Amino acid sequence: MKAVFADTFYWVALTNPNDSSFQAASAFDGFLAGVTIFTTEEVLAEFLTFFAADAWLRNRAAETVHALFRDPAVRVIPQSHESFLAGLDLYAARPDKGYSLTDCVSMATMRREGLSEALTSDRHFEQEGFRALFRDT
Repeated sequence: MKAVFADTFYWVALTNPNDSSFQAASAFDGFLAGVTIFTTEEVLAEFLTFFAADAWLRNRAAETVHALFRDPAVRVIPQSHESFLAGLDLYAARPDKGYSLTDCVSMATMRREGLSEALTSDRHFEQEGFRALFRDT
């Protein structure tokens, strides 16, 4: 594993000590030395939205996003019209699935970047042929 994609699940779990996956995400974080972590601005927007109602967690989430932008091991893919359209294409192509648009953008990004593993427990990634690393734990 030299590069991996981080889904909203991972950032939420790492940020909230009360999250049921906090311990697993924290433990896994130690194995990521030397690994490039990819994520998208869409994922980060979803992450920030998740914590919008709680002042303490909202502040912690904002600090986390600022830190991710400064972290040389994290590559944040910017939002663009092209990323939106790529996600929309996958979204429209899977009417039988419950994929969110953010997941579709993430999966399209993973394909474009040649990534096969995601820091998530979301089975939707597995349905698209990716390895959801937190479904193995």
